[in-house]
Amino acid sequence: MGETTTRDATMGGTTTRDATMSKRAIRIGGASGFWGDSCLGAPQLVKSGEIDFLVFDYLAELTMSILAGARLKDPNAGYATDFVTVAMRSVLAEVVAKKIRVVSNAGGVNPQGCARALADLAKELGVEVRIAVVEGDDVSALMAQLRAEGVVDMISGQPMPARFVSANAYLGALPIASALDSGAQVVITGRCVDSAVTLGALIHAYRWKPDDFDRLAAGSLAGHIIECGCQATGGLHTDWESVPDWANIGYPVIECAEDGSFVVTKPPGTGGLVSPATVSEQLLYEIGDPASYLLPDVSCDFRSVRIEQDGPSRVRVSGARGRAPSPSYKVSATTMAGYRVAMQLTIIGIDAARKAQRTGEALLERGSALFAALGFADFSETSIELLGTESAYGPHARALATREVVLRLAVTHADKRALEVFSREFAAPGTSWSPGTTGAGGGRPRVSPVLRQFAFLLDKSRVVATLSIDGERSEVAMPAASPPSEPVALEAPPSGAASAGPTIEVPLIRIAIGRSGDKGDVSNIGLIARRPEWLALIRSEVTPERVGAYLAHLVRGPIRRYDLPGIHAVNLVCERALGGGGMASLRNDPLGKGMAQIVLDMPVRVPAALFD
Repeated sequence: MGETTTRDATMGGTTTRDATMSKRAIRIGGASGFWGDSCLGAPQLVKSGEIDFLVFDYLAELTMSILAGARLKDPNAGYATDFVTVAMRSVLAEVVAKKIRVVSNAGGVNPQGCARALADLAKELGVEVRIAVVEGDDVSALMAQLRAEGVVDMISGQPMPARFVSANAYLGALPIASALDSGAQVVITGRCVDSAVTLGALIHAYRWKPDDFDRLAAGSLAGHIIECGCQATGGLHTDWESVPDWANIGYPVIECAEDGSFVVTKPPGTGGLVSPATVSEQLLYEIGDPASYLLPDVSCDFRSVRIEQDGPSRVRVSGARGRAPSPSYKVSATTMAGYRVAMQLTIIGIDAARKAQRTGEALLERGSALFAALGFADFSETSIELLGTESAYGPHARALATREVVLRLAVTHADKRALEVFSREFAAPGTSWSPGTTGAGGGRPRVSPVLRQFAFLLDKSRVVATLSIDGERSEVAMPAASPPSEPVALEAPPSGAASAGPTIEVPLIRIAIGRSGDKGDVSNIGLIARRPEWLALIRSEVTPERVGAYLAHLVRGPIRRYDLPGIHAVNLVCERALGGGGMASLRNDPLGKGMAQIVLDMPVRVPAALFD
C-alpha cells in the first residue's frame, strides 16, 4: 500500500476545496437510506438536484449482520454491491463530468473490495475517478483482549461471547473530511455513524474545526435528516394521504450554510412532501435522549431545534447545539447464535384465524417429536403470528373474524440439521390439516444463521482510522479529547389534564403524528403534537406507564420519555422491545416500524371542545 504517513484531521489537511463553496450554501443530496433502496435516488439527484455532494447510507445494524454473513461464505463479499452495480453505474460518468463528490458507507465489512469493484467500473466506462477508502472500524483483533478485560454488552450487561463474526466501531466524519481534503472524488467507508457521510462533506467544505461543536451538531442533524432517503420527503409520513406522487417521490437535498443552519428540500418536479411534519418525524427517527445524541465528533442536543416552513418544498432547520463528544466509540459486534427458519402459509375460509393457529401449533408439535426421535434438543425459540388478524396489536386486535390469514411460523435451533429436517414438513399442511390451506409457493424455506448484536463502548485511543488513496495508506490523526460536559437543563414542558370539562375518548392519532425506529433490541417512538398547544395534553395522557401497559405484549423492558419542546414532541425509548432485534428477532416486524402506528391507535381522553 505504499509508505504510511499521518494526516492531521484537526486542521483540514490539503486545500482541494472549490473556493466558491464558501460563498454559498452547500447542497448535499441523500441518495440512499438503506441497502435495497430504490435505484431512482442517485440519477434523480445528479440530473436535477444541482448538488455539490452525493451521499449514500447503506449500513443499518441489520445490514451489517447480513454483510458479515455474506463474508463468511465469500471473502470477496461483504459490501453493498448495489452501490457499484446500480447506483454508480447509472451516474458515474455524469458525476465525474459535473465534479460532484461522492461519499458512501457502502464498504460495509469489506471497503477495499467495494473500492476495487468501483475502480473496475470506472475503467469499463472509460472515466477517471480518484477513490479513497476509510478504514479502521474493524476492531475484531481486539476482541480477545476485551473479553479478558470483562467487557459486557452496554444494554443487557451480558458477558462477551467466545466468538464473533464481525466487530466494528462507529467512526465519525473527520476521516471522511480528510479524504476529501486529499482530493478524492469518491470516498468509501466501512462502518461509520450514518450522519458522518454528510458531516464529513460539510467539515471539508467549510473547514469547521473539531471544537466547533454547535456547527458539528447542526451538520450532524442535517446528515440525520437525509440519512434515510425519502423518509425526510414524505416517506412513512403519518398523514400518508397528503403525500403526492409516491412513484416519483423526491430524494432529499439539504442546503447548508457555513453557520450550520440548513434548509431541507428536494429536486423540482418530484413527488413527495417536504413540510415541518415530515422533517420533524425524521428528526425523531432512531434517537434516544435528544439532549445527548452521542456521536464520535460531537454530543448533540436537539431539544431546542426549530423546524419551520421556508417556502414550497422548503423547510428551515435551526437550533441544534453541541458539546464535546464522548471519549469512546460505540462498537457493534455480531455473534453466531444458532440457526433459524421462517415459513408462511395462507389459510382461507370461515374461522381462518383458529385454523391457522392450530396449524402452527401442530407443526411445532410435529417438529418437537421429530427432534426427540432423532436425538436433537427441542426448539430454542418459536413464534406464531397470524398476519391479517392484527397480531402485532396483541390484546388490542380487532380483526380476529377475518376470513383470510397468513400463518407466519419462525423458529430457532442450535443445530442447523434439526431445522433442515423441520423445514421438510412445511408443505404437509397443504393436504393434511385445515381446509383452505394454500400459498406455500417458493419451495422449502431456507435455514439461515442467527446473528445477534453485541454492543459496547471502546476508548477512542484504541482505534486507528486510516485513509487509503493512490496506493498510499495513512493514519488520520484525531483531535485530543475535550472534557465532557452535561447538557443544559431545560424546564420541562407543562402537562395538561384532559379532565377540565366534558371529555371524549379518541385515538392518539387525532392529536399527534409519530414515527418509530430501532437500535438493536431498543425501539424509540417519537410523537409530535399536531398543534403546539396539544403537547401538554400528550404529556399528560401518553405516560411511560400507560404506554408500557398498552405495549406489554411487545415491550419487556423499561420505557423512558424525553422532551423536545422545540418541535412540540416527546420521544419514548422502549428497551427489550423487539424480540432481540434485527436478525435475532423472530417477529414479522423486527425493526419496530409498526410500533408508532400501534401507539397512535391508543385511546386518550381529550376535552370534548377540542375539535369543535
